[in-house]
Amino acid sequence: MRAVITVIGKDTVGILAKVTGICAEQGVNVMDVSQTIMQDLFAMTMLADISAMKIEFGGFSDLLKALGESMNLQIHVMHEDIFNSMHRV
Repeated sequence: MRAVITVIGKDTVGILAKVTGICAEQGVNVMDVSQTIMQDLFAMTMLADISAMKIEFGGFSDLLKALGESMNLQIHVMHEDIFNSMHRV
């Protein structure tokens, strides 16, 4: 099973490290990362393997949402099946 994680907000030091730190703590393997900085706006999309996750999906999403709130970022976690359904032509 996989999930898509998106992060958007003002660029600051440590965003990638903090997000991937929570992933590592919860047994989530980051498989691919795409990030860009447009002026001072940070945007990142991650594909993560959640098959060995130590926590329920909702709890993982809540951890990242709380991190986002503490850093003034929007962080969303979406199960790959939902993501694919939303973006199917």
